[in-house]
Amino acid sequence: MSRHLQVTFDAHDPRALSAFWRDVLGYVHPGPPGVDLPEGADPLAAWDDFLARIGVPEEQRDTRSAIEDPDGQGPRLFFQRVPEDKVAKNRVHLDIRAAPSLQGEERMAALEAECDRLVALGATRVRRDEPAPPLSAGHIVMADPEGNEFCLD
Repeated sequence: MSRHLQVTFDAHDPRALSAFWRDVLGYVHPGPPGVDLPEGADPLAAWDDFLARIGVPEEQRDTRSAIEDPDGQGPRLFFQRVPEDKVAKNRVHLDIRAAPSLQGEERMAALEAECDRLVALGATRVRRDEPAPPLSAGHIVMADPEGNEFCLD
């Protein structure tokens, strides 16, 4: 029997970091439990209303956030507030498969275009690793707004 996977990020600002990753991956914020959101409704506003209604103090409402793949294929991503800063390189990172079927210059051009889009969302470009066949097709190392490294692959 397989298991479902959730990837958890420690964050200073769970809502902002979840919104960044939502836009990177094309994921969505789910609505609160038992709340049917009308078409086009803002799920984050619905969460604010829900948390206020159940008595969660305002200063505790941004302690966690989650995003999900609308197609149900990818893992759920969960973001939890922590007080400490990130201090070292990630031991696990995400690879964003932005050009899985491309090779050579066409691949690297597609990765560069995606890199530009993600920088506009708040990511930082760390470095470009050139293709080195047969073991590497090339990739771009990036960091999210809170410094978590990931690769465009």
